[in-house]
Amino acid sequence: MVHSHGVRARTRDLFAKPYKKHGAVPFSKYFQTHKVGDYVDVIADGSIHKGMPHKFYHGKTGRIFNVTASAVGVVVNKKVNGRIIPKRIHVRIEHVRKSRSRLAFVERVKANDAKKVAAKKEGKKISVKREPVGPSDAHVVAPEEVTVINPLKFRELY
Repeated sequence: MVHSHGVRARTRDLFAKPYKKHGAVPFSKYFQTHKVGDYVDVIADGSIHKGMPHKFYHGKTGRIFNVTASAVGVVVNKKVNGRIIPKRIHVRIEHVRKSRSRLAFVERVKANDAKKVAAKKEGKKISVKREPVGPSDAHVVAPEEVTVINPLKFRELY
């Protein structure tokens, strides 16, 4: 007998909750604020069936374009036959979490702004571009003593 290709086919482990994290959704999930333009990760919660995204979108990161009372609209990129299509999906807030993908970028922007303000006070010009690590400085290798290396003497094994 052939197997079905249903909407939730092959999601036994995909939608399973982590170890010791089973049960109801904590209230803190509902008190999070989501704004248009925020980056979120679409992570389907298997215990909530309403507003669950398709299994393709599980683990994808997108940007919020619409906020309603109990759901958010997310733009997620989908690769179809070699081209990338921005898909607009509506997902309940139980199935999204704020993305940490931009944390390093936002921290770097704040640090750069602080550097610019400090440099302006001192009257200096500063470059905030990230520079790759350059080659190491020149140095002379001076060994204390020369070691002569000879091959080991051949010995029969039998």
